[in-house]
Amino acid sequence: MKKVVCAHLYNDFSGSPLVLSTVINGFMKRGVEVELVTSQNTDGFLSNLNVKYVNNNYQFAENKLIRIFKFFYTQLVCFLKMFRYRKEEVVVYVNTLLPFGVAIAGKLLGKKVIFHIHETSVKPPFLKSFLKWVCAKTASEIIYVSNFLQQQEPIGEISSKVVYNALSNDFVQKAEKYQSSIQEKESFIVLMLCSLKAYKGVNEFVKLADQLSHLDFHLVLNAVQADIDQYFSEFQLPNNLTIFPKHSNVHPFYAKASLVLNLSHPEQWVETFGMTLLEGMQYGLPAISPPVGGCTEFVESGVNGYQIDQRYLGQLIACINRLYTDPRLYNNMSSNAVLKAATFSVEAMCENIVAIVMKRKQPLIAV
Repeated sequence: MKKVVCAHLYNDFSGSPLVLSTVINGFMKRGVEVELVTSQNTDGFLSNLNVKYVNNNYQFAENKLIRIFKFFYTQLVCFLKMFRYRKEEVVVYVNTLLPFGVAIAGKLLGKKVIFHIHETSVKPPFLKSFLKWVCAKTASEIIYVSNFLQQQEPIGEISSKVVYNALSNDFVQKAEKYQSSIQEKESFIVLMLCSLKAYKGVNEFVKLADQLSHLDFHLVLNAVQADIDQYFSEFQLPNNLTIFPKHSNVHPFYAKASLVLNLSHPEQWVETFGMTLLEGMQYGLPAISPPVGGCTEFVESGVNGYQIDQRYLGQLIACINRLYTDPRLYNNMSSNAVLKAATFSVEAMCENIVAIVMKRKQPLIAV
């Protein structure tokens, strides 16, 4: 079997490294050897995997100029480190558009380069154009996480396929275990998990909590407490809002919640999939998503949740109150959420990706 060299820029607790960790486990389960090029000085979903790590030396910086310098320096480091594989038969698997140094080295070494694209909102625009140009020049194949993203971000004449993200078997098993141990929820909790960015709808979530004082709101941020304190230093936070720093184990939050939200600003950040919504739906939580992006391919308005633009605060309040006050509607949407989540099979996802990597001749499994 071939060896796969996976590359991801920044290891944290966001969606794209979570998906990659599932893919890596799928590779190893099928006997494929994996090495991983990523940041080893951070904690995230790519930590403590049973793979050989290659440190890319990337460190995030708040200052934009320093961050850009570190980003391009990391690409040079990765480019040079890839030459250790020059005499090996490997497939280069680039997770997101960002690790372009790995892709360039892979192309120069004559390796098959596969991009797994999760994002559309790369900034600044010149960087996005450059990264897409590198992908067009180096990729043998592109995997998109949704039909929306494939249509929104076509890249050259490169062969591409859509493979939906899926929840890992470990996540599903833990979800079932947590659900079986909970008899009755203490209160109606509205949950959102996201990065600490205004365009992720953090400010709107605070406004909702302030307007819906009879409900509890939990905000789980992919950030440390010091950054959270700084961001909210000038906010008057409502008493019914609890903010949590990043957690590696998100199951307790989903288990206690009644509803999961994604309030990303479509004009600034289009969700290409929306893993936190799918995770919540696995727990039977109706989901509220933006009306555009990949999440619209599994969040169905009036069936398992609602599609609402974050700018329409009144609509958000009305729909949340409707779910809170109508148990019959809530239970129906909850059941539909579980059914929809079950259709996103991790086995199908991994088989599809392995088929692309290993150039299997059999047709892809439908997802």
